[in-house]
Amino acid sequence: MKAVIPAAGLGTRFLPATKDIPKELLPVLDKPVIQRVVEEALAVDAVDSVVIVNSHEKPSIEAYFSPAPKLIAHLLSHGKDALAAATEAAGELPVAFVYQDEPLGLGHAVLQAAPEVADEPFLVLLGDYFIPSHEVNRTLAQVSAEHGGCSVIAVAPVPHDQVSRYGIVAGELAGSVDGTPKGIEEPGAVLKLSGLVEKPPADEAPTNLFIVGRYLLTPRVMVLLAGQEPGAGGEIQLTDALVRLLEEEEMYAVVIDVMEGCDTGTPAAWAGTNARMALADPTQREAFLEALGPVAAAVCATAVTL
Repeated sequence: MKAVIPAAGLGTRFLPATKDIPKELLPVLDKPVIQRVVEEALAVDAVDSVVIVNSHEKPSIEAYFSPAPKLIAHLLSHGKDALAAATEAAGELPVAFVYQDEPLGLGHAVLQAAPEVADEPFLVLLGDYFIPSHEVNRTLAQVSAEHGGCSVIAVAPVPHDQVSRYGIVAGELAGSVDGTPKGIEEPGAVLKLSGLVEKPPADEAPTNLFIVGRYLLTPRVMVLLAGQEPGAGGEIQLTDALVRLLEEEEMYAVVIDVMEGCDTGTPAAWAGTNARMALADPTQREAFLEALGPVAAAVCATAVTL
């Protein structure tokens, strides 16, 4: 099975920093965001490789995942074995590239990976969000297997007054991941979906559960995307294809704890994610708190960590 990571966007929220550096290569501690997403995808046993949907304007992403023998030799010659090993590992990850050179929507980006995916189920992981525990995609695979290989997406509750900012799902409780009773918005709940609505008004939203950005999809989705008409913003929307998929196949959702994930989609979210990761890393925590200074360190020391 392949995992698809859309990464062709312009990263305009981070300009001017992303004028020359792709947003996906901005670091979270010692690794760029996109490497963390790739590693999350590969943590699923069934996933053998990752397809990154890139733009030809961002060749540095492809360069990052290429071997760097001269750099590795230099590091080894200076006794920096751990850095050499980490650099070598990044260049050996099983990553392939396809290209989306026009910003025609998430659905269009996913469609570019169709030749690589062929006729198999596939994961989609949005490239500006990662889940350090790596558990969510495994759970999607588990629930899919339990329901005949159907499509499964990750969702999480959002405050009711914010539902108009997201894709929202409709459905009924169909059990839980571990078999214990769960409420419909409780992490671990499994829903059988009856609909998906893109950015509904709060008073029309069927639930408060939004699509998080982790999908396990059947190959039928690629066929539907190939004929999908433009939707919101004049773009090919993945959600629109999933609405059509529901007319043909069952689809389920797994509720996750939104705090499991780390958002890097805005400068503030990226900075916050770096702070969370530094606080959670025993090799970084003390140095990070010291670097913040006494007042900020006192506040940060009481913050919720991963």
